[in-house]
Amino acid sequence: MRNPPFRFAIPQSGRLCIFARWKDVKDWNEFRIVLAIGRAGSLVGAARDLGHDHSTIFRWLNALEKRRGVKLFDRTMNRYVPTDAGVQMIMAAERLEAEIMTLDRSIAGQDNRLLGKLKITSSETLAYRILNEVLADFRREHDGIELELLVDNRQLDLLRREADVAIRATRPHEGELFGRKIASTPWTFYGSSTYLAERGRPADIASLSSHVVVGWDSAAVAAASMWLTENISPRAFAYRSSSLVNQLMAVKAGLGLALLPCYLGDPEPDIERVQEPLPELTRELWLITHKDLRNTARVRAFFDHVGGGLLARRALLEGKRGGAPSPDEERHDAARSAG
Repeated sequence: MRNPPFRFAIPQSGRLCIFARWKDVKDWNEFRIVLAIGRAGSLVGAARDLGHDHSTIFRWLNALEKRRGVKLFDRTMNRYVPTDAGVQMIMAAERLEAEIMTLDRSIAGQDNRLLGKLKITSSETLAYRILNEVLADFRREHDGIELELLVDNRQLDLLRREADVAIRATRPHEGELFGRKIASTPWTFYGSSTYLAERGRPADIASLSSHVVVGWDSAAVAAASMWLTENISPRAFAYRSSSLVNQLMAVKAGLGLALLPCYLGDPEPDIERVQEPLPELTRELWLITHKDLRNTARVRAFFDHVGGGLLARRALLEGKRGGAPSPDEERHDAARSAG
């Protein structure tokens, strides 16, 4: 027989867990609050995850500790550290969350209606350049499906159903996820005609440090941001932004050169590539969902229609301007013919 859906840990010391009796559990929100604080390590982080202000989380935690008669977190200068009782509750909350998410996906996976909400997550650049057009086509065919697009450069957790479908530049490694590869997306440097007329074109990667470069803000962890940090002199950066679309606007305004995905830069008539695409920054674009959801009517329709719409734009995504082969492909074909 499978394990019961709700179980609570009994510490090895023999002391009963603070939630040893089911009737003691009044509200799942008690677990959500403690779990969020435990994961974030702060009230501010927990408040952000739960969609409340930190003063509300503070009041809830104090009321919960008073009601239970036990301290759940030690307050240090920089962090909320769970006590033994707090660890017990966090562990129980994680099990509850996993069971609830499994049940949620299982129920959703039985939905054969082309109706309801579908939550999608993707990057800012894909939403700006391609997705709205593709999603508009999808809605013309499936007007009973309400689309919610979460534009976020972070990878939202499909296992916890932060989104139903992801369109993102990374291969799914979790065994519970199902994905379809759409394209390989190259990156290179772009500059405006005005900037290049004034400053000239960089001859190679090394000479980029003598130019003005548009970069990422200091908190960015994207591969492109790390590449810039490792290869470009800090003195070259005159402008930084956390938004790639804003970096594109900065290039168009003549502020400097920026490293952009080719599908973002190529369609712009007033900017141009100044280098060949960088092979080490090429990413794979995938359409991903949870295996429990892949056979629902909404997700199947989305994969078929939107997947097809993205594949129809594969030349743009892969930096093949005008549908022509990229310079790398031309060299490869020439070498193969010569062989």
